[in-house]
Amino acid sequence: MADGISGAPSLQGRVSEDEWRTRVELAALYRLVALHGWDDMIFTHISARVPGPETHFLINPYGWYFDEITASSLVKVDLDGNIVQETDSFINPAGFTIHSAVHAAREDAHFVIHLHTVNGVGVAAQKDGLLPISQNACLLQHQVAYHGYEGLALNHDERERLVADLGDRSLMLLRNHGTMAVGNTAAQAWVGIFFLERACAQQVAALSAGRDNVLIAPDAAQAETKEQGRGIGFVSSLAWPGALRQLQRKSPGYDA
Repeated sequence: MADGISGAPSLQGRVSEDEWRTRVELAALYRLVALHGWDDMIFTHISARVPGPETHFLINPYGWYFDEITASSLVKVDLDGNIVQETDSFINPAGFTIHSAVHAAREDAHFVIHLHTVNGVGVAAQKDGLLPISQNACLLQHQVAYHGYEGLALNHDERERLVADLGDRSLMLLRNHGTMAVGNTAAQAWVGIFFLERACAQQVAALSAGRDNVLIAPDAAQAETKEQGRGIGFVSSLAWPGALRQLQRKSPGYDA
């Protein structure tokens, strides 16, 4: 794995400790997405709110692959996507449309992950959406919101409709488009997108047998699993350190 584009100066010690910690965690999310094969070349985005009184956010430099992202390479922008740091990099303004909408509407949206995976788009394009046919789907179904496709996310007036559809939920299927996870922490966002993507992959696999041959989980089991899924926040705190250890083995350099 690459350790990032050479020549990117380190920002460690040049930004606050809180900002540096957020940069490291966000870079880890980019690398984890790449490690699982969920990236889309230089497209899709993951963003994070910078701790502090300013309304600033971090997002990827346009043109970098996800397995190249480092903590120092991330670009700091304001809520309108204007770059507020000294850098030679630039961002994809369209890519920040979705993220700015969620960050502005949700105080708890410290991290936002948006992907265009094959399985995620596959389920987002199915009229019934996420079906309760797997344990992962039953755990998540009550957390998943839906937003209709309006074309490339270039129009800022779409933001109001998107956040209205998201409401207070932490996961979303963007119809004909992809998946999204919102988290108060990097760990919560990562575990959310992991379970959602896994549920989508399981649904695509199951439906290869045809819709009539797929079992829907019993109503009682769905209700029970919904209640059991409320402990997902605790699970994320256990899974995240292991994810970082995996990165140190397989994709080192993200924290530079």
